[in-house]
Amino acid sequence: MWVFEETLSNGEKLSEVINQTNENVKYLPGVKLGKNVVADPDLEHAVRDANMLVFVTPHQFMEGICKRLVGKIKKEAEAISLIKGMEVKMEGPCMISTLISEKLGINCCVLMGANIANEIAEEKFSEATVGYRGNKEIADRWVQLFNHPYFIVSAVQDVEGVELCGTLKNVVAIAAGFVDGLEMGNNTKAAIMRIGLREMKAFSKLLFSSVNDSTFFESCGVADIITTCLGGRNRKCAEAFARHGGKRTFDELEAEMLQGQKLQGVSTAKEVYEVLRHRGWLELFPLFTTVHEICSGRLPPSAIVETVK
Repeated sequence: MWVFEETLSNGEKLSEVINQTNENVKYLPGVKLGKNVVADPDLEHAVRDANMLVFVTPHQFMEGICKRLVGKIKKEAEAISLIKGMEVKMEGPCMISTLISEKLGINCCVLMGANIANEIAEEKFSEATVGYRGNKEIADRWVQLFNHPYFIVSAVQDVEGVELCGTLKNVVAIAAGFVDGLEMGNNTKAAIMRIGLREMKAFSKLLFSSVNDSTFFESCGVADIITTCLGGRNRKCAEAFARHGGKRTFDELEAEMLQGQKLQGVSTAKEVYEVLRHRGWLELFPLFTTVHEICSGRLPPSAIVETVK
């Protein structure tokens, strides 16, 4: 397992601590990893002999990672992305699974769903959805690899739909966090979740006409919205942002509250906003538009309430 090397506060290397203690003391403290998990700070060495590659990094770093991997992986390797986010380029948005496939020349499925990491680590029941394109045999291999009595995985032939659900739900969670910070109550948050789901579906189908309506009723869809809007770091940081009246930046809150983890919802909201602005869709997506304008300081957190009226 490739681990981005970090020096902990006591001077020890994170990869060395993981290998000595079987525990990621920074990002998943208190959870023992399997004895077969070996942390490797050398990316090229970590992937050299792999037949199946699992990508789980902040989406902002993926282009650079893919460039480093060109020519370094097996030609027959298969990939799956658990990454929430997308790249916005001059020619339009590019999903992370597409980036991986195009840069590395390999098939890439996606896995998304209503599953918070610490609950999975505690072996509490969770579900997930694999999105695949074309070859179901490849998807079945990923399902077999991930499936477990407390982690049930299903597969749907809709890479873009599954991936966009995992990406866009973080924007909705930011909105839900604003509502919590404003103490507007559960009724308002339910309305935010409903409108968020509607905008997720509309945005996805405008970008990719092949997206299936049924995908939004899988674990990656409505179930993940519920989970992420009730818990998760995007909602948590957005609540703190609203409680401070927008006077503290998300960068400050991220550094203070997430112990080095990255907040995906704010950057995704910006990327979505860029797509909406470029295509003249801002008025069609009031929730997505307002979330970015609050995050960027153009509007106060209280503006989120106007999106449900």
